[in-house]
Order: sequence, then structure tokens, then C-alpha cells
Amino acid sequence: MSLEQFLTRQFPGLELRNPLFYSWPVGIRFELGVSDGTASIHDQPAYLPGVYHRAIDLFEALHAPEDDLYIVVDVHEFNSSHAQRRQLNVFAKYVKERSVLYRLRQDTFSSVYLEDDEDGSYRKHRFSLRCSRSDLRYAALLRAICNQDMGKRPVVDVPVYVVNMTEQTVFHIYDDRGCDVIAAEADTLRPVYAWFSDWILEYDRAAVDGVFG
Repeated sequence: MSLEQFLTRQFPGLELRNPLFYSWPVGIRFELGVSDGTASIHDQPAYLPGVYHRAIDLFEALHAPEDDLYIVVDVHEFNSSHAQRRQLNVFAKYVKERSVLYRLRQDTFSSVYLEDDEDGSYRKHRFSLRCSRSDLRYAALLRAICNQDMGKRPVVDVPVYVVNMTEQTVFHIYDDRGCDVIAAEADTLRPVYAWFSDWILEYDRAAVDGVFG
């Protein structure tokens, strides 16, 4: 099944964009970055390791090694070749075997409106790779995503969505602050809701509890 067919069937009307949590009725918003309040997060040695730890633990809880996944990257560019170069940082660096890259697909959508785009003429290039968790250097990928606003390298600075066709979930780390996960059915996320309850973002806890509590 193609990515588009899966999303249309299991998540009708959903657009993969941030904030994912507010775009679907069944989801959880987790807090990744926890400050100790003593200084800027950039000056707290434990801050980023804590972010990485939560991101990796959540990813492993939600994606079994052989689950059928799509890694999805959306790049908004005028220049297709530039978009092609940027996506290589996500796929070429973070798959274990280069042969997996033969499954990479690119789709282009024209006239995508962005809030910071005055004329709405950006084109969206969607790169999707069908794979399994075992195909990925996922811990390194997650750390690079979390680095995007922290001045650290390596960095992945484009939106990355993990679509799990086996479990019917979508996973998105928006930056070091947090992570959204949505599901077609609430029962899919009940174990994660229970296991990681302390990590739910307090601002959205009431909404999350209303679905799972």
C-alpha cells in the first residue's frame, strides 16, 4: 500500500504538518526537553542527553523492529535540486544499507501556502522511504532532529514524520521541546499513555486524559 493510500484510509483528511497533535482527535503530546531552571538550556549539560533519552525511548516503544514504516520528509523549496540535496541528509546518512535507498520516492505538490510565504508559490517536495526500524540508524536520526534548534551537529532541519502502517500511528518530533504521536484508534496508544504518563506535556494533559484517562 502506498503512503497516500494508507493516510487516506486510516487518517482521512489529515495533513502531515506541525502541530500534528492538534490535527487529529487521538494523540499524545510528550515533553522531551526538561529544564532544571538554573540556566539557559544551552548551558545545562544534562538537558540534551535527557531529550535524546526520551525521544529514543518513545520511538522504540512505538515502533517494533520489523514494523512496516514510512519515513516522510517534506521540503518546501523553489529549487528541486536544492530539495534533493537537503533530503539526502535524512536518508543517506541514517539508513544502514544503501540498497534501502532504492525504495525512496519523491512527489511534488505545487502552490503550497506557507504562513511566511507572501505569494504562496512554494512547491512541496515529499520524500518517502518505506522501511523498517531495523533498516535505520534511528538513534542517530532522532538525535539529529532534536539538535535542530540547539546549535549542535549533526542536524536534521526539515520536518520528519514516521508513519507506522503496522500500528497505524504517526510520530513527529517537532524540536527538542517535544514530540507528537497520533493513532487511528485510541487503544493503540493506551500502553504508551500509561508507561510514559509523566512525560505528557502539562499544557495538553487535560486533552490527552480526556481521550485516554
